[in-house]
Amino acid sequence: MAAAALVSASSTLALAAEELVVYSARNEQLIKPLFDAYTAKTGVEIKFVTDKEGPLLARLQAEGANTPADLLITVDAGNLWQAAKQGVLQPVGSSVLEQNIPAHLRATNNEWFGLSVRARTLVYSSERVKPAELSTYEALAEPQWKGRLCLRTSKKVYNQSLVATLIERHGEEQAEAIVKGWVDNLAAPVFSNDTKAMDAVAAGQCDVAIVNTYYFGRLEKKDPSIKLKLFFANQQTSGVHVNVSGAGVTKYSKNVAGAVKFLEWMSSAEAQNLIADGNMEYPANPAVKPSAMVAAWGEFKQDDLNVEVAGSRQAEAIKLMDRAGYR
Repeated sequence: MAAAALVSASSTLALAAEELVVYSARNEQLIKPLFDAYTAKTGVEIKFVTDKEGPLLARLQAEGANTPADLLITVDAGNLWQAAKQGVLQPVGSSVLEQNIPAHLRATNNEWFGLSVRARTLVYSSERVKPAELSTYEALAEPQWKGRLCLRTSKKVYNQSLVATLIERHGEEQAEAIVKGWVDNLAAPVFSNDTKAMDAVAAGQCDVAIVNTYYFGRLEKKDPSIKLKLFFANQQTSGVHVNVSGAGVTKYSKNVAGAVKFLEWMSSAEAQNLIADGNMEYPANPAVKPSAMVAAWGEFKQDDLNVEVAGSRQAEAIKLMDRAGYR
């Protein structure tokens, strides 16, 4: 009887080890193919919950040790940094992850890892702007861009992360002067999203905007003849500002070994294109090439600042943008 009970208990544990629970701030259409591929490869069933970053973090904190979640997947290093700061993630020791994901795209203590890269750079009118006129984010504060710049709202974390990087690079005083210059050069009130900012450039309302490249990709896919082009900023200086979508193992995961294996697989060549291509992003693993459409935009040098800066200086960035009148 005892032996039978032992066998039954062992079987239950084995079954439990074949399941993972993921909390994801990424859309189901982007992550479901990834989960399905892993299940087909390994037999591990993946249950998932999708929601916005804030509610997911609040849920993890409220659940504490009772959470069913093994992994958190979200976008923007600022959000990943906040998750780590709030104590809902745990450090992961993995030579596979350290080999596949560059140091500047993961937490310094390995609590989270970037899995895809999004570049935030310049989109310009191919009818009214010559590429030679463009250079850096900082240069968009110069008088020549007066009445020619469009921006997305400062409320979006993507812009907060960019300004956080400016603070890290230049110090608060100079960064504020740059952001004030942007505000002075605006051709219109800030837009609610990158697509509307690009639409304004296409319509002649402004000449240049700062956007994530995948938003440009969506427009280009919809209308290949659109009179907009990408320009990779700061190639002679710090490099293009990059951010990540990424993941970490939750502090109270019931299946840490399985969660780490899945995280390692997500960093592999086999999985990287599944993660990046669906949203026209770049693989975080530098050994993996982006999709043909993304590759056609050209190669660029990434800013090598650790993307953690997006989180550690986020509060400073928000206050600075407010002082500068960037709404």
